[in-house]
Amino acid sequence: MTALGRSGVQVTPLGLGAAALGNLYTPVSDEQAHAAVEAAWDRGIRYFDTAPHYGLGLSERRLGAALRAHDRASYTLSTKAGRRLEPADGTGDDLAHGYAVPAAHRRVWDFSADGIRRTLEASLDRLGLDRVDVVYLHDPDDHAEQAFREGYPALERMRAEGMVGAIGAGMNQTAMLTRFVRDTDVDVVLCAGRYTLLDQQAAGELLPEALRRGVSVVVGGPFNSGLLAAPAPGATYDYTRAPRALLDRALRLKAAAERHATTLRAAALAFSAGHPAVASVLAGARSAAEVHDCADQFAAPVPDAFWQELRDSGLLPPAREESP
Repeated sequence: MTALGRSGVQVTPLGLGAAALGNLYTPVSDEQAHAAVEAAWDRGIRYFDTAPHYGLGLSERRLGAALRAHDRASYTLSTKAGRRLEPADGTGDDLAHGYAVPAAHRRVWDFSADGIRRTLEASLDRLGLDRVDVVYLHDPDDHAEQAFREGYPALERMRAEGMVGAIGAGMNQTAMLTRFVRDTDVDVVLCAGRYTLLDQQAAGELLPEALRRGVSVVVGGPFNSGLLAAPAPGATYDYTRAPRALLDRALRLKAAAERHATTLRAAALAFSAGHPAVASVLAGARSAAEVHDCADQFAAPVPDAFWQELRDSGLLPPAREESP
């Protein structure tokens, strides 16, 4: 277990990202979702991440229900704020946002102090808990002014009140996360998809700055939403169909892994976990089998010769002191 920044909140090196439990892309049954969480528990995973955005609250409800059988002090749970859920009269589904759920609610961007608190209170109700351990401001890309002026101070107050243990921001970009690290007192930032075998943007400023300032980084999206798990025509990269050039690069990475008797999945997880600023890697899974595979791959050693081949061939940049 590793502490997040200067907080007392601890996370395991491998965490479970629960977006898929909110019916990401395709439906997942309640039983399948419960089995995925139980499999994670059986494999020693004690860090679980969710958000109201994931399935319009379905992920939070399922995760809370599955964790209810376990001692609350024995696991760490994070959720996010910035998208309030309001009841909607519309029919149809939420597939336009990527989730196979009825469109019974709509998302409202809200990084106001009141909105952050109301969103967290609603999350606690869905989770069936009286507290969460970590709250991230969720994707404030187009709402920077309100997020820094109102949303972040609201999280600071909730941390001071003991309502949450650690605070931060979660995004798919590095520039604003670096600003959070430099200009605020966050404990942790969640960087999704920007420190992977295909995209090392976080290595430029974010990870070194976080390391200097004692802020932890959680890496989400180590498979870039699918391409690094199973590269094939039609595979997704950042939640859309992967461009041909990236697919070709992923296939080259897979071939290199096979030459060194490892797998692309193991290499992807090892790379994302390899920087000393990284406290945990969140792997998404929609079934017990996927959880077990992630845990197996995370534990598998990746030969040094594999990393050297990637650098020699230009598939990775030259080694930095903190890289695998």
